[in-house]
Amino acid sequence: MKETRVFERVGVVGCGLMGSGIAQVCASAGYPTQVVELEAAPLERGRALIRKSLDRLRAKNQLTPEQAESALGRLQFCLRLEDLDGCPLIIEAIVENPTQKRALFTRLDQLAPPNTILASNTSSISITELATATRRPERFLGMHFFNPVPVMKLVEVVRTLATDEAVFQQALTFAASLGKTAVRTSDRPGFIVNRLLVPYLLDAVRALEEGVGTIEDIDAGMKLGCGHPMGPLTLLDFVGLDTTYFIANIMFDEFRERRFAPPTLLKRMVLAGWHGRKSGRGFYDYSDPEHPRPARAFVAGQQG
Repeated sequence: MKETRVFERVGVVGCGLMGSGIAQVCASAGYPTQVVELEAAPLERGRALIRKSLDRLRAKNQLTPEQAESALGRLQFCLRLEDLDGCPLIIEAIVENPTQKRALFTRLDQLAPPNTILASNTSSISITELATATRRPERFLGMHFFNPVPVMKLVEVVRTLATDEAVFQQALTFAASLGKTAVRTSDRPGFIVNRLLVPYLLDAVRALEEGVGTIEDIDAGMKLGCGHPMGPLTLLDFVGLDTTYFIANIMFDEFRERRFAPPTLLKRMVLAGWHGRKSGRGFYDYSDPEHPRPARAFVAGQQG
């Protein structure tokens, strides 16, 4: 636990995969953390995700049983946005939909005291666009965590033209207090990581479309030839093909460059509901999650 906390408490809106992870690392770093979902079922699923993650870390001797229980004890699970009253920092981690995010921030702006800092965990939506839904653009910024949050060490801290310097510095210090490495970036589509990563992933799909190699060959080539921990098509399945498709469209709308344009194959897979691991099928078939195999359509050569 950190001896000095940057904020007295932290609020997190959304308790899905990202929100639960953010809440967990905040609580593990010593912050009393209030997590809000507007329905009981997703809130309970998020609570279960956090407990499972803490149990996994405990089994690996990365946390003591006492530390795991202390982290759980700092978490308060709530069903009302009003319960975030008194949180000087509120991090949004809901679905990647600009309309829903803007509506949420308008509501948070009405509820939270003027000095509360609002942050979005978005991986692709303009922070400036979201900030315009509030009356506090100077106290608004992006804090983009990476999945799985308890494991990944990076946070992109995104500053807009209007973000106050002191607020930006507080966010950087807060990220460090969570044990994360913060990188500074400006409000441009994709920020740093997706700006570089998404064209690489899209090129891997194009290589498959054009018959440059099989799924296994493309993944093995990048793993063994470049030292990547996983190949690009495996990574696409992990991130979510729908998520990548959404981000790519935003970036293409901004830059109008081919490298950001989603390949036809990716679009067809998303329309078919092949979203990767979370749907059970993407470039690989996850019927046996421990031993995924290339999806049958690709083996049969039907991807063209």
